[in-house]
Order: sequence, then C-alpha cells, then structure tokens
Amino acid sequence: MSLASRLVNLFSSNQVPHLASTDDRPAVTVGENARDAIGERMSAIGFRDIKMSRTLEEEEIEDRPPYLHSMIAGGIGGTTGDLLMHSLDTVKTRQQGDTHIPPRYSSMSSSYATIFRQEGFRRGLYSGVTPAFLGSFPGTVIFFGTYEYSKRHLIDNGVHHSLAYLAGGFIADFAASFVYVPSEVLKTRLQLQGRYNNPFFSSGYNYRSTVDAARTIIRQEGMLALFHGYKATIFRDLPFSALQFAFYEQEQTWAKHWVGKRDIGLGLEILTGATAGGMAGVLTCPLDVVKTRIQTQLNPHAVTHPPSRATNLQQQSTSPSPMQDNGRIGALSSASEKVAQQRRHISTSSPSTSVRKPGSVSLDTSSVLTGLKLLYKTEGIAGWFRGVGPRAVWTSVQSGTMLVLYQALLRQMEVHPLVGDNDGAAIV
Repeated sequence: MSLASRLVNLFSSNQVPHLASTDDRPAVTVGENARDAIGERMSAIGFRDIKMSRTLEEEEIEDRPPYLHSMIAGGIGGTTGDLLMHSLDTVKTRQQGDTHIPPRYSSMSSSYATIFRQEGFRRGLYSGVTPAFLGSFPGTVIFFGTYEYSKRHLIDNGVHHSLAYLAGGFIADFAASFVYVPSEVLKTRLQLQGRYNNPFFSSGYNYRSTVDAARTIIRQEGMLALFHGYKATIFRDLPFSALQFAFYEQEQTWAKHWVGKRDIGLGLEILTGATAGGMAGVLTCPLDVVKTRIQTQLNPHAVTHPPSRATNLQQQSTSPSPMQDNGRIGALSSASEKVAQQRRHISTSSPSTSVRKPGSVSLDTSSVLTGLKLLYKTEGIAGWFRGVGPRAVWTSVQSGTMLVLYQALLRQMEVHPLVGDNDGAAIV
C-alpha cells in the first residue's frame, strides 16, 4: 500500500467516525429530551386538569351547607332586601296605578317627595309593608330550600352545572310563587291606597288594615282574586330567578378561582350579587313591561263612561224629582263599576319598574307572547326596554343585599352551626 493511500485511510477512519458521533449523537439526544419534555408537560397539563376538576367537585361538595342554614340565611337576606327597597316599590306602584290625567306622580324623585310630604313614611312610603314581610320571609325560605335541593340533585345526576343552576331557579321560584303572589296582591293594593280615607290619592281601594283587605277581597271578589296576575308574574319571575342564580353561581366560581380561596371578600361578594341581579333584570325587562301593561289595564266597561262627581251634582240640581230613582240606579251602577275597577290587575310582584307612557298602546290581551309582539310592532325595541334603568338599579340593589347577607349568614352558621355534624350530614 502506498504512502498516499495510507494517509487517505488514516484521515477517513479518524474523520468519518468523528463526524458521525458529532452529528448523530446530539440529534438523538435532543430528540429524546424533547419527547421526554413534551410528555412530561402533557402529563402535567392532564394532571392539572384532573386536579382542577376534582377541586371543582370538592368545592361543590364543600359549599353545600345544611338545608336549614340555606333556608334561614336566604329568608333573612331576601326579606331584608325586599324591605330595604319597599319605599321605591311603593313609588313605582303609584306611578303604574295612577289613572289621573295629568298624572299625579311623574318622576321618581318628585313622587318620592310628594308621598312622603303628604302621607308620611309609615302610612305613605311604607304602606303595605306588613303583607310584604309576611310573604317575603316564607317565600324566600321556600325558594332557597327548593333551589338547593333541586340544584344538588340535578348536579349529582350528571346535569351540567350551569343548566342545574338555571333549572333550580325556575323550580324554586315556582314553588315560592304560591306564597308570595297572594301577599303581593295585598301589598300592592295597600301601596296604591296609602293611608285609610286617603285625601291625596284616589286609588279605588280603601282598606282599614291588611286583615280587612284580605277579608274584603275574598268576600267581594273570591279567593282567586288573591292570585290576580299570577300567569304574567310567573312568565317574568321564573326567567329572572333562573338567570339571576345562573349568573351568580358562575360569577362566584370565577371569583373563587381568581382569589384562590373560598372567601372572596366583601367587595367581590357585592359585585357578584349586584351584577347577577342587574343583568337578569335587564334581560327580563321586556317581560316586566308586558306584565305591567297587562296588569294595569282598566276594566273597559268600568271606564267607558266614568262617573263624574261634578256631573252627578249638576244632574241632582237640575233634574226633576222623578228622575231621582234613575240617579239611585246610576249610583248603584257606579258602585258596581267601582268593584269592577278593583278587579283590575295592578302589579302583583316587585320589582315592576315599567311606567306606562301616556298615549301608549293598550294591550287588550292576557297573553304575554301576544303582548310582546304587539309592543314590538307599535313601539319597537325601545318599548320592550322602557324603564330598564330603574329596573336594573332595583334588581342590583335587592339582589346584592340578599346574596351578600346570604353568604355572610352562611359563614356565621358554619362557625356556629344550628345543627350538629351528624344532623348536618343527614340534612345535606
């Protein structure tokens, strides 16, 4: 072998293996490391997802207080929110039921001041507070008990959380409606009446007390009169409660994940409760408008030729004596028309914040869907959302107050339970 061939073999044997080792080994090492890193990362992500889902399930189980705690906390919170906003609801009821032309009550601030100045706080702004309390507390107790029961059983049977919250709100409000609607009828009539023998506002009602109102309504109009407006109320309140608690539960979940613990603080408690009620109130505003329009329609037979006090006096002074019998018949007819007027549906559930615009179309129907169509045809989208501002404020304040107190009372009862561990486990 020549010297040249030996040199070629020497360089080839030394260089080729070296190149192979430098090119191949790092490539293999980098590929294996990348695959291992990706595999570890995927495992970590999967583990984190599994851990997060388990955490959500554990939080759902941990956030299940005894039914007794939920019912008491919800009853106190809901009643406090309703009583806090009662004066505003009275003003809105007067505005809705004002049949005078021009209207006695126009803007919110002037109406509030007028009622307070003429009738006072207890007999004016807070008239009807007794039936409001008697209906609000048992109604919210039933609501929260039914909501927790239905929500938990739906989730335990595999229903998605959001759907369970939505359905739970529907079911709970329907169960509570049999209690709060009759109390709302009494409350609304007393709010519209104000003080007994009220010289400042003629509402068509004149009850001495809550008991007298209940007896008079049942005696003159029947037991079913206590459920006036029930259908329209259900069409509005069921979607409102469903959306309110669906929003609230979801916002609470987001807030707990953001803070990283169950106690999200007073600020976020107020924010989640107020925004949940406000958004639900805005979305259900068209149903509130239609409900108010339907329930504030006067009996057409009672208002076709309304009796005038001046006209009656003139007839008495100018008519001959034989016509007095006809006057007595007219008085009886006027009395019967007054009873018919009392059967008109005002507003039987708060918050009804839609005030009928002068000259607006009358909804001569009891169908909510037909009312929505007619309202859109005549007034457009603006007609659907008339009074959306006051409604958003009302529902935000009421919902925020109720849900903040609800959570605060649940935490207190968790520290000082009303039922023991064994009893709590049995109740849950």
